[in-house]
Amino acid sequence: MALRDYNAAVDFVDRNVAEGRGDKTAFIDPARNLTYGELRDAAARIAPMLARMGIEPENRIALVLLDTVDFPVLFWGAIRAGIVPVLVNTRLTVDQYRYLFEDSRAKAVFVSTALLPVIQEAGKDLPHLKTIVVVGGGPTSMPRLDILLAAENEGSAPARTSADEVAYWLYSSGTTGMPKGVMHVHSNPMVMAKNAGQRRIGYREDDIVFSAAKLFFSYGLGNAIFCPMLVGATSVFYPERPTPQTVFEMLRGYQATMFFAVPTLYAAMLSDPECKAENMSSRLRLCFSAGEPLPAHVGLTWKQRFGLDIVNGVGSTEMGHLFLTNLPNAVEYGTSGVAVDGYDLRLVDDTGNDVGDNEIGELLVCGDSAAVGYWNQREKSRYTFVGKWTRTGDKYLRRQDGVYTYCGRTDDMFKVSGIWVSPFEVEDALISHPKVLEAAVVPSKDDNGLIKPKAFVVLRDRRENDASRALYDELKVHVKRTIGPWKYPRWIEFVDNLPKTATGKIQRFMLRDKELVAHGGER
Repeated sequence: MALRDYNAAVDFVDRNVAEGRGDKTAFIDPARNLTYGELRDAAARIAPMLARMGIEPENRIALVLLDTVDFPVLFWGAIRAGIVPVLVNTRLTVDQYRYLFEDSRAKAVFVSTALLPVIQEAGKDLPHLKTIVVVGGGPTSMPRLDILLAAENEGSAPARTSADEVAYWLYSSGTTGMPKGVMHVHSNPMVMAKNAGQRRIGYREDDIVFSAAKLFFSYGLGNAIFCPMLVGATSVFYPERPTPQTVFEMLRGYQATMFFAVPTLYAAMLSDPECKAENMSSRLRLCFSAGEPLPAHVGLTWKQRFGLDIVNGVGSTEMGHLFLTNLPNAVEYGTSGVAVDGYDLRLVDDTGNDVGDNEIGELLVCGDSAAVGYWNQREKSRYTFVGKWTRTGDKYLRRQDGVYTYCGRTDDMFKVSGIWVSPFEVEDALISHPKVLEAAVVPSKDDNGLIKPKAFVVLRDRRENDASRALYDELKVHVKRTIGPWKYPRWIEFVDNLPKTATGKIQRFMLRDKELVAHGGER
């Protein structure tokens, strides 16, 4: 960005008011609505409120917030003040929260009422933490956001910040260990919103956006705040954990035009008896999936049911939002699509050399929304952020026409009989069987010490477990016919659920580690 002096909150919040949208609804939650003008006025009062708490520019505050209209007020209010909001998962344990508060050295924690007890426990005796503020009502015996904001008569001018200054943090979702603080600068949100939101997905001012993916997650933050605010659209928030029934209620009740979710939720919705056209928004024009690759049969079934494609996309916490997607008007199921405008992609081998078309390589991405690094993780920052390139840890194939197909996480891939096997490909084949709801595939050793695929399978009808041997044989034949004879799972373990992050990603490393322990610890 050419301008050094730049504050992202001014560009996203104040600009919408200056362009005449002050009376337009920006955000809706089940309790209240917030116009762009109300958002600007509330965000401007965050700075003096934080100053009274002794929180200064460049300090950090942790937001442990459910998805309500208070989220954008605090997020943009902090950024406007030159204070760094740290977005934290709302589904963690006391020990995990304590780790994140210690790691980030947050001076204050803003927490939704329902989560207050666990946050009070996690924040005990932390030297950097000055105060815990409850958001959305709560006991008057402790600081409350509504009361503190009401006491501020007027807002302050935006802080003089730089385009290259850290604006906010996200924590990586931790599919491979403890989360890492990912630092994004002021210029990043506009890059994401223009490249992915405007040029690729095509947000419009008259859109009503519903993202089931939560705001603490980079996918949800981009879907429901950055991209709609670029064009002055409206976003609907749902604070609770989404279920198929509540998602249908939200889509129908608010007549959403755009819907964003993860593949797991789309699959669950298709399995729900309420999954009918009459329960869907009649104005819905775009459905989008990211977080994990979309199984082809889920997209095809959705298209048959509702006449709308699910557009598959790829993003990361490190890049802030989406950088590789299907074209919305030309979806090709089973692929991840083509690079978003503004991003360059490479596939490299284990030595860092580029691989050719139709060869498997690790995906590297280059774009102006890349994070500046991980907080206090020098070695991991150096490994992930290599000059202008960012490692994704994902393996892909690229066709001659520039279309990419996902093969698996770098550390999830393994060889069987000397040939690379993608866990995702085997999982996709398993999930296409009508009796299978979910599947995860990891390497395991046979009696000869050779690596072969093992599958953990969640069935649509849990009572099928009684016929596990016959069903195993049925699934084995199904996989062989679908993707090839050497890729079928040599073992299948039927389970009630799979380990996942709060954002819905399967934690294969937990299943893989379990297999390694069971078979002597060597891979």
